[in-house]
Amino acid sequence: MPIELRAPAVFPARDLSLRQWCADDLDDLVDAYRDPVLRRWTRLPVTNAAEGRRWLDRARRDWDDGRRYSFAVIEDHPDGARLAANVVLKRVSVDWPVPEVGYWTAAWARGRGVAPRAVTALSRWAFAEFPALERLDLLHQVDNVASCRVAQKSGYTFREVLPAQPPFPLDGHRHSLDAP
Repeated sequence: MPIELRAPAVFPARDLSLRQWCADDLDDLVDAYRDPVLRRWTRLPVTNAAEGRRWLDRARRDWDDGRRYSFAVIEDHPDGARLAANVVLKRVSVDWPVPEVGYWTAAWARGRGVAPRAVTALSRWAFAEFPALERLDLLHQVDNVASCRVAQKSGYTFREVLPAQPPFPLDGHRHSLDAP
C-alpha cells in the first residue's frame, strides 16, 4: 500500500507531499544530483541515468525489505509538482537499536524550510509506524552547518561529537529526537 505523508504549507512555502520514489522520478533525481553541494554530502553519486536507475532500484529494494524508507519530497506548484528533497529513515532493524534520519534538498529548494518540514513529517511517521522506537538519530559532519540548522528546526537535540568514520573524513554531530 503506498504511503503518502503531508507537510502543510507554511507561508511563503508551499505544501509538501512525501511519497515512495518511483521510476518517473529518474530525470528529476539526476538533475538534483548535478548540484556539487548535494554531491559533497552524499555517499552514492548519481551522475547519469544508469546510476539514477540503480539509486531508485536500491530505494525500492530497501523499502520492500523494510529496513530503509526513502521518500521523494514533492513541492506543490500551480504549474506542476517539483522534486524538492529526499528524506530517509535508515537502519530500521532489531539489530540496530536507533534508526537514523537522513535527507538532502535540491539546490532550488534550499533555504525555504523544505528540509525541516520533511524531516518533521518523516519523524512523526516513524514514531507512529514503529511504536517501539525510543528515539531517532540525525548525523552530519561538523562542517555541515546547514544540516545542524535543519536538525534544530526539526526538534532534534545535539547530543555529541562523533569521531570521523569512512567514508566521511571529518568528525560528526549526533542529534536525536526522543519518542513522544
